[in-house]
Amino acid sequence: MKSVFYITAAVMIAVALALLLLPLLRHGRQAGRPRGIFALMLFLVVTIPLVTAGLYLKVGMPTTLNGVSTPAQAGMDINKALDELRAHLASNPKDSQGWMLLAQAATEMQQPDEARDAFDHVLQLTPNDTNAMVGWAQADSTARPDHHIEGRARDLLQQAVKLQPDNQRGLWLLGISDFQQGQFADAAATWRLLQPQLQPGSTVAQAVAQQIALADARAGGAPASASSTSAASSSGAALQVNVAVAPTLKTKLAAGDTLFVYARAEHGPPMPLAVARINAGQLPTTVTLTDAMGMTPSMKLSSVPRVFVGARISHSGEAVAQAGDLEGNGGVVDVHSKTPISILIDKVHD
Repeated sequence: MKSVFYITAAVMIAVALALLLLPLLRHGRQAGRPRGIFALMLFLVVTIPLVTAGLYLKVGMPTTLNGVSTPAQAGMDINKALDELRAHLASNPKDSQGWMLLAQAATEMQQPDEARDAFDHVLQLTPNDTNAMVGWAQADSTARPDHHIEGRARDLLQQAVKLQPDNQRGLWLLGISDFQQGQFADAAATWRLLQPQLQPGSTVAQAVAQQIALADARAGGAPASASSTSAASSSGAALQVNVAVAPTLKTKLAAGDTLFVYARAEHGPPMPLAVARINAGQLPTTVTLTDAMGMTPSMKLSSVPRVFVGARISHSGEAVAQAGDLEGNGGVVDVHSKTPISILIDKVHD
């Protein structure tokens, strides 16, 4: 039954993508582009969602360990198709539709660096393409160790929602950027622009409402109310972390230092599943790490049973630890623990 569901969902995605690209294909034919690239585009549109579902089933269902060759074979076909698309773009670097297709394919295959580069080519050719702006910002945040949305990514999101005020993904990501920077009132205001576009009562609408409640509570300078905390918790994990700095290290603090509080999987990649970034001048402080602080649906607190919780004061503001940064940790905890976690920053990073 699950197999039928995922395959059906993949087919629906493929059809939606095909409907999206068909107008582009017609326009391309009118412009005299070669027929081969159109066939390649349709192949990728249909195959990528199907392979995604196939790989999910292969990895997620133990019975398939006995051997399922179809997804792997299809993956080889996709790689061949992508190589052909890259070759086409090398010969036709001004084909914005081809670059957009490559960007979308790289995003689906979790290759954010290539996706960001391809979106960049689209923006060079069509500077006002809001989908490319949002896509670049998302790819950039995915490629970053801390998943933060700042700098050019934030600028592109602001430009995208200015050109297209109803761009839902743009508004959502811009709100996340506001929240990450501690601009909680702005985050709530941005997400409120998104609310009228969502189906009332839908899962997405409920999730956005929960994040607005959390942002409102943070903007008020007080912990979230019981109702908003409950709402945030109901959508996933939430870990309360109390952070302080050891008296012996207080002299090492400087104006403008940044405090990172993060959680990462006990066993897995070092990429944080949730991270908060605030001014170190607010120490001691309390931070609540939630699923909303993860940048992808598959990389969030509730995706693992246990996490390592740490805190670091960065003198440079960079997400990657550097010599001289101040650190501490709360060890490994159950991701659904309701007991506050205490971290004393008492070490200097070598």
